[in-house]
Amino acid sequence: MTRFVLGRIGFYALIAVLMAFFTVPLLWLAAAPFTSDPTYEVSLPDFTLANFQAILEHPYALGSLYNSVLLAVGTAVLVVLLAALAAYALSRVRMPGRDALLYALLLLSSIITGTAAMVPLFQLAVELNLIDSQLGLILILTGGLLPAAIFMLKDFMDSTPKSYEESARVFGASPLQIVGHVVVPLVRPGLATIGVWAIANVWGNFLMPYLLLSDVEKQPGAVIMFTLYTEGGQANLPLLSTFGLLYSVPVVLMYLFVSKKYGFRFHGGIKR
Repeated sequence: MTRFVLGRIGFYALIAVLMAFFTVPLLWLAAAPFTSDPTYEVSLPDFTLANFQAILEHPYALGSLYNSVLLAVGTAVLVVLLAALAAYALSRVRMPGRDALLYALLLLSSIITGTAAMVPLFQLAVELNLIDSQLGLILILTGGLLPAAIFMLKDFMDSTPKSYEESARVFGASPLQIVGHVVVPLVRPGLATIGVWAIANVWGNFLMPYLLLSDVEKQPGAVIMFTLYTEGGQANLPLLSTFGLLYSVPVVLMYLFVSKKYGFRFHGGIKR
């Protein structure tokens, strides 16, 4: 009995430490933007809006948030569209080595990360005249996310009963109509999951935008945040905390909306 009680106390103590580890930075992020002179300690704010005024006066801060939205949404749309078509084809077409191809794509996308491939990707962007092109960056980010997205979406496609498609085919529906009107509504939670996953990956991506976008007016928030330092190289805490809060809000709102409307699942969802 004593061992059980001590075990439960240790378990809850560990949970408390882990919760504090993740909660304290969030409390700091919520309080520091409203503090006139924030420090690295969590304290009650004096509720000033001067930091937000300074961010509004920054020449690139708000524009970088727009660039982040453009890159993230553009990449997510391409990833969801292309991954849905590829996953549907791999789910319905029987061909030798199909499963091996899927696992090879997933393995290669895990091994060859953006850091490992940045030199060839940069050379490719130079050859294709895609330096300082947001479209070029979207295409490169899409290519990096597609293998894992296809792998995850295939399970949703496998869960869709083929009888639904056969019924639509009897009534004269074309393949694209079947995908758009039958398959997509059934796998909508999977598409929402992949969309949020793609946006989150692009939203926090620093390396590729930093390498491929030299024009500061085209750079996203992840890169602009790197410039919010004083001339001596010290972190400008009022600007960093305020911009960090503004930078986090869109992702949190997106997560809450999608979670409430669709939920997050990484497997198919039709019970048969």
